[in-house]
Amino acid sequence: MKKYIVLFEKTKDGFSAYVPDLPGCVAFGDSKEETEELIYESIKFHLEGLEKENQSISPSIIDSEIMVFN
Repeated sequence: MKKYIVLFEKTKDGFSAYVPDLPGCVAFGDSKEETEELIYESIKFHLEGLEKENQSISPSIIDSEIMVFN
């Protein structure tokens, strides 16, 4: 199974998440836990669609490092 980086952002209404390697693959939820569940389902749906269309996935992030700034 491939791994994808998922970015979560706190919003005024809850949380949002997106996957840089899968443009358009996003989720929004009231809590981080809900958003995690929704982005997981969104990734599965997105990959199924790409497979049906015979489109390949070209990862934009080959080697990554996580940096956190306060």
